Amino acid sequence: MAFRSKRPEHGGPPELFYDKNEARKYVRNSRMIDVQTKMAGRALELLCLPEGQPCYLLDIGCGSGLSGDYLSDEGHYWVGIDISPAMLDAALDRDTEGDLLLGDMGQGIPFKPGSFDGCISISAIQWLCNANKKSDVPAKRLYCFFSSLYSVLVRGARAVLQLYPENSEQLELITTQATKAGFTGGVVVDFPNSAKAKKFYLCLFSGPSTFLPKALNESNDEEETRESEFTSERIPYRMARRGLVRKSRQWVLEKKARRRRQGR
Repeated sequence: MAFRSKRPEHGGPPELFYDKNEARKYVRNSRMIDVQTKMAGRALELLCLPEGQPCYLLDIGCGSGLSGDYLSDEGHYWVGIDISPAMLDAALDRDTEGDLLLGDMGQGIPFKPGSFDGCISISAIQWLCNANKKSDVPAKRLYCFFSSLYSVLVRGARAVLQLYPENSEQLELITTQATKAGFTGGVVVDFPNSAKAKKFYLCLFSGPSTFLPKALNESNDEEETRESEFTSERIPYRMARRGLVRKSRQWVLEKKARRRRQGR
């Protein structure tokens, strides 16, 4: 299993690693913005929300609000939680539309039961696998996170968490704690044969187990399902920015392709 070689979580606690300098990259670095936005788009796609219906969503590790911007563009309302004051300040400076909360996901999600129609998270939950102080026990923090996440979701809702697992053992630790908390689901691996494009999405269901969406393959015309049972880069970011005209032939074709990937 091939994973990222450079791991930010080895550089210290997230609230210190994501300082003002790091937060600036998520505002000014066009490539970083593009990658984050595409992953947010793919996560939203995997949520399989009702077509054309605004939903109330939770963004865990929301950072500077890039993924939240995508949710807003798609007509949804959202709340973001992040442990880094610098990243949240960057989100405020960008006038993001969602509500923002400073908090540690490893200590639980502080909302009433059944508050959200779904949840996404981009490049965040692997941070819970590191002990930055003696009192940190990764398994306990993961369980606290997943059990509280299960509670705040509407029954039957999904959570899609994009992550960069360090190894198969870490992925097993994460999925085991999710299962203990009551979730069903699995891991969708996009572009499994590509060292650069490979992406992991933990798709969790807060209700009876349902179908796991298909993963994306290297070919745009082919799809390959790579699932980790306990039980793939979405192209668009603001279709208008890509030059696609709403209701045009290309717009319709992309919408149909997206629905096929969702298994609809």
